[in-house]
Amino acid sequence: MSDSAAVLNPQAATSKVVPREQTQAKLDQRSRAANLIKPGDTYTIADRVEEQARRLGDHVFLIYGDQRYSYAEVDARADQVAHAMHARGLRCGDVCALAMENRPEFFFYWFGLAKLGVVTAVINTQVNGRPLVHALETTQARAVIVGEECLENFVLTADRPAQPLYVVADAEKPASAAQRAIAAADITAEVAAAARSTFPRAGRAEVRAESSMLLIFTSGTTGLPKAARYSHMRWMSSGDVMEVTLDVTPDDVFYCCLPLYHGAAATSVTSTALKAGGSIVVRRKFSTREFWKDVRANRITIFQYIGEICRYLLNAPPQADDRDHSLRCMLGAGLTPETWTRWLERFGPIQVFEGWGSTEANTALINVDNYIGSCGRVPDWNKTNFRLVRYDVETESHPRDDNGRYILCKPGEVGEGIGFIVNHPEIGGGRFEGYTSQEATEKKILRNVFADGDAFWSSGDLLRYDDEGYFYFVDRIGDTYRWKSENVSTAEVADALSDYPGMELVNIYGVKVPGHEGRAGMAAIVMQPGRVFDPEAFFALTEARLPRYAAPQFVRVSSAADLTTTYKLRKVDLQRQGYDPSAFDDPLFVRDERAGTYQPYSEEALQRAGLPPFA
Repeated sequence: MSDSAAVLNPQAATSKVVPREQTQAKLDQRSRAANLIKPGDTYTIADRVEEQARRLGDHVFLIYGDQRYSYAEVDARADQVAHAMHARGLRCGDVCALAMENRPEFFFYWFGLAKLGVVTAVINTQVNGRPLVHALETTQARAVIVGEECLENFVLTADRPAQPLYVVADAEKPASAAQRAIAAADITAEVAAAARSTFPRAGRAEVRAESSMLLIFTSGTTGLPKAARYSHMRWMSSGDVMEVTLDVTPDDVFYCCLPLYHGAAATSVTSTALKAGGSIVVRRKFSTREFWKDVRANRITIFQYIGEICRYLLNAPPQADDRDHSLRCMLGAGLTPETWTRWLERFGPIQVFEGWGSTEANTALINVDNYIGSCGRVPDWNKTNFRLVRYDVETESHPRDDNGRYILCKPGEVGEGIGFIVNHPEIGGGRFEGYTSQEATEKKILRNVFADGDAFWSSGDLLRYDDEGYFYFVDRIGDTYRWKSENVSTAEVADALSDYPGMELVNIYGVKVPGHEGRAGMAAIVMQPGRVFDPEAFFALTEARLPRYAAPQFVRVSSAADLTTTYKLRKVDLQRQGYDPSAFDDPLFVRDERAGTYQPYSEEALQRAGLPPFA
């Protein structure tokens, strides 16, 4: 690890250090809330939906444009889905895939399936082809519910598993007749005609809180995305915890502009609003132009961010009414100290809850102190299952002490965040629920870390902390990088582009971009002797094989590959060189979406791609 990576964040010095006891008191409150639901409780998300519908009745739960749906109405719509899908043969314990953009129907179908005791596998609305086939196969979904706005993905995917495909109409984005022809049934009218009476609980009566409720795909360090298990208990506990963290009341309004197939929107936002009786404004996708209009029109008080969203909003021209809004707090990850400071200066004193964790994590950090730049704090190591252990990036291994044990990091040292795995019948916190693949689950477990027989979840994330116990995210271990809020596997991208005509070898990695969260993808390719790189053909291949967020932003045409003695591709030096043309003699190209090609590197090409010069 470079020396600069271990330097403590200078921006943090401008924040006010809160007494450790004060921070711990807030974390203790979160811990108590996390233990309200026990693994063996026969209490599910469906029970919570019905409970809140009885308690809150006409109070608004979902807001979508001019549409308003009360808690009672959402519950009734979910009952209709449950009755209809039960008639279609779905039963408790089955898995049903759901591919749908952000709209009220997503909630109706998700909650309706929960009433049946069915596990919902949420599918990325941007994928088709092999990744889509993988998603349907790895979840062993018995059926697929697809919004017609996503039908094209299925049309473009050959060799799909032979599951029933049920289409839900979408007036905003209707599918073509050809696309609709592939569907086994349009169930829209069928669901609308179904009974609105409460679906009998008997069918799910034995479902325990520790049972899986959601399958959410999360990219690993290699290969195709993995389906992480998310239990009823963990989902509801998230709401219990964030309710006390954010002091949420039924008067609060949440903003859901992140895709619901992602963990943040489907878990934290929805579970917290449901528990507290708040409302959720649902938007198809994030829009810089519409963000503040939505906030003001709906009196939104809380939104879940990713750093990229905040950067987009800050890049918009300043307005006279920038501080005229109802936001009181925001939670999320990826907010750099510079962006954080600019955000508060421009939009006012909004409370920021920056955190660290992941969909499958059994531990997490959260900054409850508004300490700029930090993703959380550990005031007392005796009250957390989180640990930070040394990690050697060059050898890709954990150094060990004389007894063969892992070594804890000291303040300022960079290491991997890990979480002690708790296996107790009465304790839900600290469990690692894993993936649908047992092999993938086992790969994320470190054993005999500090004592014989112990087990820790491996995050794959590098962090550091200061003398006050405040933590800072540093980077991802290995080959996976994050771009536009998506994890990108270099192995998957390389595999997708491996048969590009005339290419000898391709090396995929992420490079830092000033002012942007995550890393932009770069492909360093070596052409076969006598063959010439064709930027337009390469662009066409990326369009055909990859989601746009995974397509390399840069292409570097190298004369030779940099290999280790074991014939592994080196990436560390390439990553350090980034897209600085003065650092190497290789031709460099920049992705141009509008022109449908890769342009030779220039200031103009960078500007067209919305990227700053390398720094």
